[in-house]
Amino acid sequence: MRTYNVGVVGATGMVGQRFLTILAKHPAFRVVALLASARSAGKTYAEAVGAKWAMQEPVPAQFKDMVVSDAEKDLDALAGKVDFVFCAVNMKKDEIRALEYRYAQHEIPVVSDNSAHRFTEDVPMVIPEINPEHIEVIAAQRKRLGTKRGFIAVKSNCSLQSYVPLLHPLKKYGIVNAAVCTYQAISGAGKTFDTMPEIVDNIIPYIGGEEEKSEQEPLKIWGEVKDGKIVPATAPSVTAQCLRVPVSDGHTAAVFVKFARKPSKEEILKAWAEFAGEPQRLALPSAPKQFIHYMEEDNRPQAKLDRMTENGMAICAGRLREDNMGIFDYKFIGLSHNTLRGAAGGAVLLAELLAEKGYFD
Repeated sequence: MRTYNVGVVGATGMVGQRFLTILAKHPAFRVVALLASARSAGKTYAEAVGAKWAMQEPVPAQFKDMVVSDAEKDLDALAGKVDFVFCAVNMKKDEIRALEYRYAQHEIPVVSDNSAHRFTEDVPMVIPEINPEHIEVIAAQRKRLGTKRGFIAVKSNCSLQSYVPLLHPLKKYGIVNAAVCTYQAISGAGKTFDTMPEIVDNIIPYIGGEEEKSEQEPLKIWGEVKDGKIVPATAPSVTAQCLRVPVSDGHTAAVFVKFARKPSKEEILKAWAEFAGEPQRLALPSAPKQFIHYMEEDNRPQAKLDRMTENGMAICAGRLREDNMGIFDYKFIGLSHNTLRGAAGGAVLLAELLAEKGYFD
């Protein structure tokens, strides 16, 4: 993979910060532009992010003195400088949608962490191990936009990573329906314990829009490209409840699943152990060598202990057992790191896939 010049739009936010901790050591993606709101523009990155820096590691040295550009006003100057951008801005959805279109129409490919275009029919929403073929719809998107290089590709919602990768290898047994309850870390809201004191000793049983995303996005991921758009699948159905819990990083899911052809426990464990996708076959830099890790201990996976498995890019599973009440066939626990696999890391992996397939050339 050759070296690509990259911009990070929304660089001062929590996901933007996570992008920078990943990209600081990336072998192929070189950050040459940091972009944020007008109030940060013109400042060095260290000045702009200031006390908002929320990562455990310090600001990477190569970014401290980089001058932040205006994500909206400095777009023309950016066009010849970068091969593509990552986008993780905190704006209203219609504003994000318009901004990402502007970048694409300036012939700057956009790999987005935002939700604004997840249901645009010709925008691929990709978990690279699961639906890499969806990037083929980019040709139709470019035709609609009238661009040669510019396009938008998005990653899915962070909560999906804790259960969709575990359901996907089991689809061959005919998943009839699934129920999931996600216990989501505060970093998913861009918060720390200092900035979200109300979560201490508490659980908040509502995250705006999260349940709808958790139920609808899997169907697009499991859909197919047809006539220049992605047609969502109609099954299996997933019902979800999403709670915010006092955990810094790591989304946990309690999953219940019913099959048309009930597999054995051994068959499920084998399907998880053997499952690998395009990132593993291509040996992409950010790809976990083993995508799904099953933990035999009754008290695992745990967010604090297991979220960093394979640099936070693997999916952990545990407590697979039959549902003795007969309502479902099986139940199990899933865990993913929400700002690594679920956000910035997932977007970087998607960009690596797009680079390997020539979409930035």
